[in-house]
Amino acid sequence: MMVYYQSWNKYKAVKQTYNGYSYDSKFEASFAQDLDLRKKAKDITDWERQFKISLDVNGYHLCNYFCDFRIHHNDGSFELVETKGIETEVYRLKRKLLEALWLPENLDHTYTVIKQKDYRRR
Repeated sequence: MMVYYQSWNKYKAVKQTYNGYSYDSKFEASFAQDLDLRKKAKDITDWERQFKISLDVNGYHLCNYFCDFRIHHNDGSFELVETKGIETEVYRLKRKLLEALWLPENLDHTYTVIKQKDYRRR
């Protein structure tokens, strides 16, 4: 007798594939699609997915923070964008570390959190 187990996301997010990449939710994939449209319209220069940021204190590596998107604006600035359905405790801690340690050293970056319930597709 074979037993199959279905693994479910505890936050009810459904993984989605867009343009050959896997995203953690439909909302995240939809935002990536919007970024492609903005790039095509020359509203932004480019964008990256899953941008890795190393969070270190006094030479000690604490953790890595993977931001959902990094947008390259036409004026040369960057915007880190996090798409959220639910804010977890781990996310809140890493966000505070990012804001205290990394952002003050990288003044050409801004940080934006887009909540699913507040986002309206343009």
